[in-house]
Amino acid sequence: MGTGDMTSHETGSVLEEKVKQAIIDELKRQAEIRPDGLRVSTAEKGLSVSGEIDLDDLAMVVIGSLAGGP
Repeated sequence: MGTGDMTSHETGSVLEEKVKQAIIDELKRQAEIRPDGLRVSTAEKGLSVSGEIDLDDLAMVVIGSLAGGP
């Protein structure tokens, strides 16, 4: 199915999932780099974060996911 076949609701859901996954992946990456400064754990419907987050890096990842990046 091409993007022209998707309704805006379906497109929004796909985009939302990409952004959510980008956030989770970036926070886990940051936690791996600084295990003493950031802890991240995922649950079925949420995310638990304790520590300092580099917002510049997080913002770039979110923007990249919206722009179609990896």
